[in-house]
Amino acid sequence: MKLFRNLLIAPASLGLLAPIAANANEVNLNQISNYSEVDTVEFANSFNKVESDSSLKPLLAGGEGMVGSSHDGGFSSTTSASFSSNFYVGATNDDQVAVRDMNDTVMAGYDFQIGLNTSFTGEDSLDITIDSGNAGGAGYAEFGGDDTTDKLTVDGVSYTFPVLGATVIVGDNTDGSALFTTACVYGGPGDTLDDCGNVNANIANGGAMAGASYDFGNGFSMALGYAGPESGIMTEESMDAKGINAAYTADNYGVSLTYSVVETSSTEEDTFTALNAYYTPEGLPSISFGIEEGVDDSRSLASNDGLSSIFVGLTWDEVGPGSLGVAWGTKTPTVEGTDDQFMYEAYYAYPINDGMTVTPLVFVKQDSTAGIDDETGLMVKTSFSF
Repeated sequence: MKLFRNLLIAPASLGLLAPIAANANEVNLNQISNYSEVDTVEFANSFNKVESDSSLKPLLAGGEGMVGSSHDGGFSSTTSASFSSNFYVGATNDDQVAVRDMNDTVMAGYDFQIGLNTSFTGEDSLDITIDSGNAGGAGYAEFGGDDTTDKLTVDGVSYTFPVLGATVIVGDNTDGSALFTTACVYGGPGDTLDDCGNVNANIANGGAMAGASYDFGNGFSMALGYAGPESGIMTEESMDAKGINAAYTADNYGVSLTYSVVETSSTEEDTFTALNAYYTPEGLPSISFGIEEGVDDSRSLASNDGLSSIFVGLTWDEVGPGSLGVAWGTKTPTVEGTDDQFMYEAYYAYPINDGMTVTPLVFVKQDSTAGIDDETGLMVKTSFSF
């Protein structure tokens, strides 16, 4: 009941938009505060019109793109919401003593996402992501599910708009590389190899962010990105990250180059360069490739300050009723002068219907530590979208 009660307050999460909307909205705080005190809540939205009962008041009032009386108590025509949920079950066999007992046990969990989108001019987009879940179990951690201890939590806020032919984005808790184009078509469900070898060059350190991209036409595009803490933006005290991305995409192939600088202290910064490419031949599996080279400035010895990653993934779009993928790559960037540690994975995505997909995943992660066996995992994710 606790989960379903939390899900009931999802429409009220729109109130989070109020502080940043172009036109502030008046929030009925009394009604919102009563959600946890009643067993049944009637919402004044597009699914429950207020004409039949004048005592029902919309939870949010006023403001373009929001709930208001001008839209009969429902969302405006420029506001949309999407919902998704994942169920996880799985286990891994890991020789690390600290997590052995937890990993060897079959575990299950879930997460739930709400995506809110509003346009004010027809060319802009205000996007809010709200997450909930308990998917932090080690037995299926490779899926990278959300773990908010069953609470609805704002995961990211961003606003995208055009400026002189370019696309600009500003936001918080959103990747600085949000407008980057990474040339990869591999869609594996695992959390380790899903970046296609572009591990650190893609700016993913959250915080305040801004970016811009420009489409030159004929497949060529370029983008810039920045991310840093909410306090002390672009100062010597803040740990900022900056990046640039260039890409070319054709009908069945593409290539991209990404370069970033990530500050790790007031005097040190890491640099990374990633090259990605893909090819989708007719009648054969698509192939995605990625390689990244970097320098970790925090390492005291110049002989081991290099970091490298590599990735290769194959995808068969039509294998029976679903799609099959296999991939190989470094499980973590290889430090110069140390042994590579690779990961192998295979998955099969089986669509039950348009809104439900079951995806089993099996993987092996190498461990170069003496006396420690490789980690193996078998897990299943069931995804719902509605």
